[in-house]
Amino acid sequence: MNVLKVSKWTITAFVLPCLLLYTCLVFVPILVSVYSGMLEWNGFGASTFIGLDNFTKMLTNDPEFWPSVGRTFMLSGFSMFVQLPVALFVAILISRYIKKPSFLVSSYFLPVILSVVIIGQLWKTIYNPASMGGMINQLLIKLGQGSWSHAWLSEPKYAMYAVILVSLWQYVGYHILIQFTGIQNIPADIYEAAKIDGASGFKADRYITLPMIVPIFKISVVLSFIGSLQSFDLIMVMTGGGPAHATDVISSYMYNMSFLSQKYGYGSAIATFLVVVCLLATVIINFIFNRIEKRYS
Repeated sequence: MNVLKVSKWTITAFVLPCLLLYTCLVFVPILVSVYSGMLEWNGFGASTFIGLDNFTKMLTNDPEFWPSVGRTFMLSGFSMFVQLPVALFVAILISRYIKKPSFLVSSYFLPVILSVVIIGQLWKTIYNPASMGGMINQLLIKLGQGSWSHAWLSEPKYAMYAVILVSLWQYVGYHILIQFTGIQNIPADIYEAAKIDGASGFKADRYITLPMIVPIFKISVVLSFIGSLQSFDLIMVMTGGGPAHATDVISSYMYNMSFLSQKYGYGSAIATFLVVVCLLATVIINFIFNRIEKRYS
């Protein structure tokens, strides 16, 4: 077999432009954000260098920052521990019982390709009070449970859970598709051999399906967690972070501080915190799944 030998300089010539572009689009904005976080600046006029004051205030003297972090991790927790198991369970059922699953998988994926604005406005209508045509409240009243009806997006006690439900509904089809594809790539011969040995149904899923889709499941976990940390558009469409900051997450709080309150330096400090959390989360998730993969390899 002929092996194509290419000099290191040739490889460098082809890789360097893409590497420079990636650096300019990813690392340079991160460094600029870190520097901007050390400024007292409204984004337009003159700026004043204040060192780590924004970071100190953010971590120790901002009553809204840590609650927004808590809501962000709550959204991530629901996404990883509710959405992903449901997606995996549905993917297993489709693989096992549906002979031509393409249409069904595509149907589950449909909310992912819809505009977030459309989804947000649709669910705002669904959550409306009964007097404004809200479907959930009208249904509760017809079932004789009118005391359970609420202004779901206007009451701080329920608003965040209402947004989380919409987020889970929107992206569950995305993870069903990923995990269904991983299950389909498992050779059928393995299941047939296991069936001869008496392992079928959910027993086969436990000892064959789950261990063999660990790399695919890791992709879902990373995308789910990082996507939840960066959630912004749906919250801004549905609640704008309200009522009374009850649905503010890190990204929406950063936006409100940067552009509505005109505290661009402080918003950049929050953005830096978000980048650090995303990087740490990716490293931790990869470490955990590498340990799992070594266990089953």
